[in-house]
Amino acid sequence: MTIEVRSGYIPQSQRLIERPTPETLKSLTARMPNAKRTVYNNFNVQTRVDARSTKSTYIVTDHPEQHTAQTVRPEEGRKWAKIQDDYIRQQEMVVLDGVIGSDPDFLTPARLIVEARNANIAGMQQQLYYPPNGAQPEVTMIYTPNLTAPGYPNDRAIFVDLDAGITRVFNSDYFGESKKGGLRMWNKKVYDAGGLAMHAGCKVIPVGDNKRVFLIVGLSGTGKTTTTFTTQNKSKPVQDDFIALMAKGKIYGTENGCFAKTFSLDPKHEPTIYGAVTKPEAYLENVSQKVEGGPVDFYDASYTQNGRATFGLEALGWYEDARNIGPVDVLLILNRNENIIPGVARLDSEHAAAYFMLGETQGTSAGGKDEMGKALRVPGTNPFFPLRHEQQGNRFLELHRSRPFEVYLMNTGRVGGPEDEANSKKVTIEYSSAIVKTIAEGTISWTRDPDFGYDVAETVPGIDDIEVLQPKRLYQRTGRSDDYQRWVEQLKQERVAEFKKYPGLDAEIVAAVR
Repeated sequence: MTIEVRSGYIPQSQRLIERPTPETLKSLTARMPNAKRTVYNNFNVQTRVDARSTKSTYIVTDHPEQHTAQTVRPEEGRKWAKIQDDYIRQQEMVVLDGVIGSDPDFLTPARLIVEARNANIAGMQQQLYYPPNGAQPEVTMIYTPNLTAPGYPNDRAIFVDLDAGITRVFNSDYFGESKKGGLRMWNKKVYDAGGLAMHAGCKVIPVGDNKRVFLIVGLSGTGKTTTTFTTQNKSKPVQDDFIALMAKGKIYGTENGCFAKTFSLDPKHEPTIYGAVTKPEAYLENVSQKVEGGPVDFYDASYTQNGRATFGLEALGWYEDARNIGPVDVLLILNRNENIIPGVARLDSEHAAAYFMLGETQGTSAGGKDEMGKALRVPGTNPFFPLRHEQQGNRFLELHRSRPFEVYLMNTGRVGGPEDEANSKKVTIEYSSAIVKTIAEGTISWTRDPDFGYDVAETVPGIDDIEVLQPKRLYQRTGRSDDYQRWVEQLKQERVAEFKKYPGLDAEIVAAVR
């Protein structure tokens, strides 16, 4: 754009607040007219924009063929960079430095520059960054929530300049654009280093004298955080949202905190997350709250289901440092669905790469109204990968073959139809937790599914309903065998058609869905 690549550039502003403390950012947030102090003595901010703005996000490049995402030319990026810089000259800004990752072998200095009147964004980001190390930033977010971008969807635009390491955000006050913006650019760094950035939680589950390392991939809102933090055998979470997977299963972490969904947050089912969210240090975003200083309602979705909260890992009281874990043992691919996807299926290498690449699920409020409730396919369940998506599938197959870890497909939704279908069944949090525990312990018995070629469970300790494990039986019992077969044919046809979008995809991955 207009600046030297990764130069540590800071636009000139009317006033610059540098190296803000958490107390400074809390004080600035308290002045925001859309911030309420809660009964927990933390702040809850209601934003104008309540989800990611995918349709307003563009890669700045001269080579659009190198990206699956939508793009704009560098001259367009330069035009908007100047508009933003001119606007910032009249604003009070906060500059926040930090680091993505904690392993000294793979650190990424990062910077957020944001309007001071939206200080909660900096406060939330500070909880996710590791402390700054004094190095010039490799990735920078320049964030003007109150500057519109006429001509773009909703007068909103996010310009991602991978060469400069800079993302510029216009007219969004949703914190997710800061968090995901830095990680989107980091995705390319990981890929260039021979690895794959994965939209994944990570946990360690003790089994005897061993600690089994799990990765959990899934679109936001499909149960990734819940699965990561639900306890089996005194398991410990490692990361909530993004990791780097390298050759031989090596894992690098990214964040020193979590950005968790709060809708239907229940202390009974998710005590760890609930405890962290209700601490004074947490920041809440778009959680229902009627009065200043009063209680919040995690079940009220009248404004949005995409209520969120940030908190530091230390707020959990127990977690495992990513630097202390071994290579990956198990990958869970979450597919929140409501038709014939079983509670769990075991995948071989080619099927694993295929289902990873398909990234099938039902859209949630995290993707906004355009995605919520719709059947989606998002390669790698990673909407932030900035290159061509077939590169994800091919790199996954390469990395899996360097260490053939176990891979499972998990449905975190329903089988047999939506909630209003009398003959459908929910895959409960308790069922999912039992599946994770028994995968870790190796106590599931399996049988081959003749329709899709993966293995489905015959028995899972802790689950007494075979129809959740083998939906075909549910359809047969309820007189819907023809419906089941139609789903089989429809999914096969759709999957073959989906892979035709990615001409560079490895032929073995394509063959796995035929």
